[in-house]
Amino acid sequence: MAAFMNPAWNGQFSCFDLVAKTEERSRTVVRVRDIEIGGSEVVVMAGPCAVESERQLLETAEAVAEAGARVLRGGAYKPRSSPYAFQGLGIEGLKLLRKAQDETGLAIVTEVLSEKDVDQIAEYADIMQVGARSMENYALLDSLGRCGRPVLLKRGMVATLEELLRSAQIIALAGNPHIILCERGIRTFETATRNTLDISAIPVLKTVSHLPVIADPSHAAGVRCLVPMLARAAVAVGADGLIVEVHPSPEKALSDGDQSLTFREFRSMMDDLQPYLAIEQEARQLRPQLLALAGAD
Repeated sequence: MAAFMNPAWNGQFSCFDLVAKTEERSRTVVRVRDIEIGGSEVVVMAGPCAVESERQLLETAEAVAEAGARVLRGGAYKPRSSPYAFQGLGIEGLKLLRKAQDETGLAIVTEVLSEKDVDQIAEYADIMQVGARSMENYALLDSLGRCGRPVLLKRGMVATLEELLRSAQIIALAGNPHIILCERGIRTFETATRNTLDISAIPVLKTVSHLPVIADPSHAAGVRCLVPMLARAAVAVGADGLIVEVHPSPEKALSDGDQSLTFREFRSMMDDLQPYLAIEQEARQLRPQLLALAGAD
């Protein structure tokens, strides 16, 4: 992909030396338990926006694991824009995530809101998520650089790719190179969807950075019926993974029900993705050979 690099990108992104792609460091694979994010497979993370109850979480964990997800997502702490909205179960939510992991074997990704919570959440989570509203919380990023857990860094709602990589650089400077970038849609003038999925961000980031890149079609769309289509588009342009919201009864969800898939819809999405995943996996396996041939020429 480097052959397609816009010359202007060299100066724009190369200053972030710890996360920029170089000849010596062309790709980072983030290992989580037995999962490789950025490797030969597209990794799907799925689960509810918020952990609401034991039954809700365990049913969801079992359903997404059966459909092929490798990582369970679920918010124990929720950064809600309204003080009257559900704020999460806190430590009880973390304990439920651990129970779901014990029963299904799924890895856990959950959001961290404050640097004060990093150590506690690191005891339960395999991946520490930085939400869009926290992408420029530099105290949090610095703490995550010292937490010993991989970090999923979501792009801010109005952030440029340069600003996203700057935040990744802060985490890396603090000592943590295990960073996963996430394109989750940005705020534009469009109102038909919750956000606008910047599909071009995925190949650009994979060209200029060695870090794996995943997509969040749920927050990009905000509309349930669009999520599977955006997921296919993300895989088609080379996303290393997806993070998708799934709920047993989206109409009753305490958070983000409009964009959450039912169990049946998630399974259908995973089934529909299989041809795209197979093509992408084959391309990833052939890429080293093609690069070697290009170098020989």
